[in-house]
Amino acid sequence: MTTYTLDQEEQEILEAFESGAIQPIPNAKEEMIKHREYAAATLKKDKRINIRLASRDLSTIQKLALREGIPYQTFISSILHKFADGRYAEIRPLFTNGRFPPKSNPPKPTGQS
Repeated sequence: MTTYTLDQEEQEILEAFESGAIQPIPNAKEEMIKHREYAAATLKKDKRINIRLASRDLSTIQKLALREGIPYQTFISSILHKFADGRYAEIRPLFTNGRFPPKSNPPKPTGQS
């Protein structure tokens, strides 16, 4: 039998499921198919663009993407998608004394408490 090490969030989900606080939905297969179709339609990337960036900006973007564990092209696409969707908010500078802010304490968007 394979044993897994769960992080805190996974452990909380497992405990909630085992205690009955989370119940499976009766039509799970149909819901999964429906949501896969939604995701495919939403995330369909059917256009290609070419842009020029300052080397410094690209380097910063690549470092941020690496920190998130995703390819930098995916990271850029995500930023543009959030902007187009109205979920982008300008925040404080990314660097303080040449360093990234701590990942565990992300900056809050402007105008929100």
